[in-house]
Amino acid sequence: MPAPAVAHTLTGPPDGPFTLVLHGGGPGCHSASDFAGVLALRRDRRHLVVDLPRYGASAALDDDGPALTGYARALAGLLDRLGVGEVDVLAQSLGGAVALRLAADEPHRVRRMLVIGSTPVPGADAALGARVRAGYYGGSGPDPEKMRRLIAELEWHDGDAVPAATVRARYRASTTPVALATATGGRGAPEDLTDALPRVAAPVLVVHGRHDPFATPAYAAALADALPAGDLAVLGRTAHHPQAERPDAVAALAAAFLDPRS
Repeated sequence: MPAPAVAHTLTGPPDGPFTLVLHGGGPGCHSASDFAGVLALRRDRRHLVVDLPRYGASAALDDDGPALTGYARALAGLLDRLGVGEVDVLAQSLGGAVALRLAADEPHRVRRMLVIGSTPVPGADAALGARVRAGYYGGSGPDPEKMRRLIAELEWHDGDAVPAATVRARYRASTTPVALATATGGRGAPEDLTDALPRVAAPVLVVHGRHDPFATPAYAAALADALPAGDLAVLGRTAHHPQAERPDAVAALAAAFLDPRS
């Protein structure tokens, strides 16, 4: 059976507002792994956990146009098929940029957003992701040790603390047929959201790891300032994946920012 265009899982209680969960763009990233710790701390909340096309259990996206727009359209189609109305968003890196594109183009779909380590406008190290992907898939190809080094050197501040289970999950997801077929090509064109950010009406909390190698806290502050209702939280002792390294802190921020007010 072919993979679905956008694989998804529903977690939490049967009723209540949805929080859409979107992962980052590194090799093997998928939402169940990237946000496992946060989801475990938020079992009382209803989550729509999504793998973007080309990631996890999803199929490739037959679209070589602007990448963020293509992903956002695929997400909108999923929300329509599920009959989901307005959602909150909890997203990291690529997933946050996709969510910002969706919120700019279809503001009725998004209530509030928490985006982590996202770089949707110039000013970050735009080439780092491509270098990482080329290094991981190049040479002798992917292996668990290369995945461990990738996570330890770029995604976690304390590389010695990376769980073996995280390495295994990411490695498996990085070597699916779809992941290998789109390892270094067929991933859509880069996209700059500078002109789109002023149209994001939803309140957005920009969360950034103090030691994120992809962009500085100053970049995150500028991103928050460019959003009509942007705010900023910088977490110390974290790099590009604070939701994995410090899930308690991210879960607390999500509870404060996303959960319905009484």
